[in-house]
Amino acid sequence: MSKILLPELPVTAVLADLGTALEHGNKAVLVAPPGAGKTTLVPLSLLDAGWREGGTIVLLEPRRLAARAAARRMASLLGEEPGGVVGYAMRMEKRVSERTRILVVTEGVLARMILDDPELPGIKAVIFDEFHERSLDGDFGLALALDVQGALRPDLRLLVMSATLDGARVAKLLDGAPVIESEGRAFPVDIRYRERPAGTPVEDAMAAAIRAALSEEAGSVLAFLPGQREIERTAERLEGRVAADTDIVRLYGMMDAKAQDAAIRPPVAGRRKVVLATAIAETSITIDGVRVVIDSGLARLPAYEPASGLTRLETVRVSRASADQRAGRAGRTEPGVAIRLWRTEQTAALPAFTPPEILAADLSGLLLDCAAFGVADPASLAFLDPPPAPALNEARNLLRTLDAIDGDGRLTGAGQAMRRLALPVRLAHMVAEAARNGHERDAALLAVLLTERGLGGDSADLERRLMRFAGEKSPRANAARQLAQRLARSAGGGVNSDAPSSPGALLLHAWPDRVAKARGERGRFVLANGSGAMLDAADPLAAEPFLVVADLQGKAQNARITAAAAVGEDDIRALLGHAIESRRDTLFDLERRSVRVREQSRLGAIVLAERMLPAPTGDEANEAVLDAVRAHGVSILPWGKEATALRQRLSWLHKGLGDPWPDMSDEALTARLEDWLLPFLTGSASLASISGNALTAGLTALVPHDLQRRIDALAPTHFDAPSGSHVPVRYDGEQPVLAIRVQELFGLAAHPAIAGGTVPLTLELLSPAHRPIQTTRDLPGFWRGSWADVRSDMRGRYPKHVWPENPLQAQATSRAKPRGT
Repeated sequence: MSKILLPELPVTAVLADLGTALEHGNKAVLVAPPGAGKTTLVPLSLLDAGWREGGTIVLLEPRRLAARAAARRMASLLGEEPGGVVGYAMRMEKRVSERTRILVVTEGVLARMILDDPELPGIKAVIFDEFHERSLDGDFGLALALDVQGALRPDLRLLVMSATLDGARVAKLLDGAPVIESEGRAFPVDIRYRERPAGTPVEDAMAAAIRAALSEEAGSVLAFLPGQREIERTAERLEGRVAADTDIVRLYGMMDAKAQDAAIRPPVAGRRKVVLATAIAETSITIDGVRVVIDSGLARLPAYEPASGLTRLETVRVSRASADQRAGRAGRTEPGVAIRLWRTEQTAALPAFTPPEILAADLSGLLLDCAAFGVADPASLAFLDPPPAPALNEARNLLRTLDAIDGDGRLTGAGQAMRRLALPVRLAHMVAEAARNGHERDAALLAVLLTERGLGGDSADLERRLMRFAGEKSPRANAARQLAQRLARSAGGGVNSDAPSSPGALLLHAWPDRVAKARGERGRFVLANGSGAMLDAADPLAAEPFLVVADLQGKAQNARITAAAAVGEDDIRALLGHAIESRRDTLFDLERRSVRVREQSRLGAIVLAERMLPAPTGDEANEAVLDAVRAHGVSILPWGKEATALRQRLSWLHKGLGDPWPDMSDEALTARLEDWLLPFLTGSASLASISGNALTAGLTALVPHDLQRRIDALAPTHFDAPSGSHVPVRYDGEQPVLAIRVQELFGLAAHPAIAGGTVPLTLELLSPAHRPIQTTRDLPGFWRGSWADVRSDMRGRYPKHVWPENPLQAQATSRAKPRGT
């Protein structure tokens, strides 16, 4: 190929050094700030390298927009259109020919190329552009490429390029590869700060900043917002409030390729452009005419929860590296201005880099690809950051559930069928399973709809979106349908069925754990995996009894359903019958105080059917009663006065004398139910059938036989008062208590005691009206001391009762004075 004349850009100064590094070695790292020109000039400069020998250079880009833009820019420098020397290939678009020597691909394409043929025939170099974004596909692609280079292709050149990257760390992963650094951006950028007031929505602050910038600065504006919702709201706030020569355009991932390409084209002569973009515009593209960047400082990143299997989008602060990348967009073609909607000092608090996706992603696809590559443990590959064990374990469990890998992590036949489909594993399983019944076309269309956001609108109802998708005529919709046809052909399967398959029935193959059943309030659902989910009550799907949920956003227990389809219970039972379990539960009804038996048909946390069965009898009833007591405590038993008193007496003996007197605490009695309660049960499921005598006998049985006759001697139930009354002794506190009217103790000189006279009773001395007068553990001292005051106070209140000056010489009585005395 003849010598290529390349434009002079900052990276030009290091192209010779880079060429030398790759001439004498097979790895290198290039660190070049935004605007240096690395994306377009480096691949073109390597076309003349002797080691290329007519082979192909593959350039990896993190996004489709960047891949198309890079290919177009390089082709234009060669005076061509994409598809000649420079081509590109991505999921729904491909422009290549026999002449193609620089192939620009999105990062996921490389892994499929290696897995399809690990020797990568005809490919001489792989360039990883914008590697600092640390996508899962990028990290995995580099790990696979290093493995291929080490085992099969030592001649394969690997180049990692980035604008903001820890070059030394990557160089270490690449066995000490040389690090080449380029000069800074082509034009200076004036960074300014305009703090968003607390409580002000980001779209309000952004719209105000854009209007100010348009009035104060020349050129077009690129505004970074976290997502499509904020972009649309900002656009609404700008409508009719900017000059007539200013166009408001949107740029985000769900847009049609033509609309994306139009957004990055230079404005028409005499007009200005405001581009409202997500992080899609951070790297690898130049929007001509932009000299003002306004950065909200926010990004929306996916966060995977291994415990729930949910991936949710979180709005987070950007990293310092991303903020620098965004600011650099203002200086690509001329000096510019970057306005940040936060305080100056807050920049230092930003994380240095965006966390690698591999640390917060669903790893099931990576694990499936590793199995196809013959690697059971991804940790054996060279990752810059190893995949986390919890996410790997969750991925391994999912793949085993889908029968994609065996117990040793090897690919199964089902796994091979899934691997042929360029889809996330759940959707690949759905299409492969649907192919068995001739429904692969329906399944493939549904899979494409779910992976290509924005097709068919934004309704949560996937059936509605499929109907709308069928009528869409845009190039993106046509390309998506063609992709679905290719997927259906790859899935193969049996004879195509003329009978349509419902989206809900198809989704059962992908998300059996996300079958959802309505509960209570309209729009509230419980999923088979135990999570809660919700829909707006006005959504027609909110009235459905069962859904299969394909996408959720938010926390696991209160997530918002963003994509689902209705499904019938008959389909659930037919397709997931192997996962439905019938279970009999023995329950204790606290209100009825009896044991009941419930039979349920369950899919995970969802109850499909339920009925009550007759109460158990005999040994089954006895065991159920014991289980109820274990669950709810011994307090549910019908303790009568006698049984309660015995328990208190034995408890006091245990506390005072210790073993072998039995422990009467709730915990101890629960632990020994088989010893004291079970022998006295009668085979009835109702607690009402347990008599007080049974409980008394059971507690007594816990006392060693030789001690049973000593219970009454050591802890008597009653005290025989001098008055002749038989007064109960209480054992419900720390010390035994005798509550007795003071007149019944007249003439008693010694304090009442139990346990062979060793433990004095606590006396609660009562008035004739049974109200407390005084508490004492020294009755003789009371007669000598406090009695005089008590007598003085009480005789006026109760004149009909005896209040002698000397109680020791008085006759004990339980009655009032005889009449006439």
